[in-house]
Amino acid sequence: MGRKKAPGLFKRGKLWHIDKCIYDRRLRESCGTDSLEEAEHYLARRVEEIRQATVYGVRPKRTFREAATKFLLENQHKRSIQDDALQLRILDPYIGDLPLEAVHMGSLQTFMKERRKKVKTRTVNYGLQVTRHILNLAASEWMDEHGLTWLAHAPKIKLLAQTDTTPAYPLSWAEQKRLFKELPEHLRNMALFAVNTGCRDREICQLQWQWEIKVRELHTSVFIIPKKIVKNKHDRLVVLNKTAWEVIQQVRGRHTTYVFTYHGKPIQRMLRSAWRKARVRAGLAQVRVHDLKHTFGRRLRAAGVNFENRQDLLGHKSCRITTHYSAAELKNLLKAANSVCMGTTSSPVMTLLRTSPHNFPTMRLQES
Repeated sequence: MGRKKAPGLFKRGKLWHIDKCIYDRRLRESCGTDSLEEAEHYLARRVEEIRQATVYGVRPKRTFREAATKFLLENQHKRSIQDDALQLRILDPYIGDLPLEAVHMGSLQTFMKERRKKVKTRTVNYGLQVTRHILNLAASEWMDEHGLTWLAHAPKIKLLAQTDTTPAYPLSWAEQKRLFKELPEHLRNMALFAVNTGCRDREICQLQWQWEIKVRELHTSVFIIPKKIVKNKHDRLVVLNKTAWEVIQQVRGRHTTYVFTYHGKPIQRMLRSAWRKARVRAGLAQVRVHDLKHTFGRRLRAAGVNFENRQDLLGHKSCRITTHYSAAELKNLLKAANSVCMGTTSSPVMTLLRTSPHNFPTMRLQES
């Protein structure tokens, strides 16, 4: 005859569960095990935790992993939740099993040391920021059934000083020519588009034909990139100057969905081995993909384009709604964007393409 199980335990499927009243509180939860002995140990620990909290006001022990799980479940609406989840997965082997009160700058040292060998300080700080936010929530907002916060006091989590930031490197025309000459065709097209629109790597790699809108009044088209792709989470208007327009015509028809592809497939990012090798051959090993955006901004300023127009052309966040313009405003932006093109006359290709019909939506501009 088998031994008796502890009162309050029952088996559902393969796992043992608890259903027991403890200090006028009904406890119903899974023990997470199919072993009766382990289930009894778990029940005894939970009973003691509830007694300590009810009688003495002692907080139950909760791990950082439990807090991270709660944070992710409660913040599914956040735009950056996938990035937060990635950081928490990286953090888990270092502090996931630690009690919340044991997570502090001391216990994070191994994480910081090992991560700094692989990524920049800014990326390490992102993980620290998520950790700090969770600990602050646990100490100030998250309350348990006993009226106690998950954590008595949040420790001070200091971010690392960013000593590895790379300064911007706008390209001269001669440097641009050297670099682009070394790039394969698909990257050359993307780079030429970037340096004439100020688009970011992600915006270019994910650019889709369905976002193109024809502007009949100006005999051109623009792209409106949805906010889910844009860093500042606002829809972005991309004005095509003469050079960017010619790039678009060159790649048109190669893919039904994406503007820029390689062997019929979308490109995940421009910073690949082909980019790294090309910049070394060009003697420009320090040039990043993001420097193409800096180059566009520097050239706009050198051409005398005012601050507001530079903001709009670069897709910077401002108080203006950058996808609704009058004809005069859009014409002004197009003129500003064209001011950074090499040469001033339209090519025969442009003249031909401006008279050709295209199958994409039409932007109806406001009257100026």
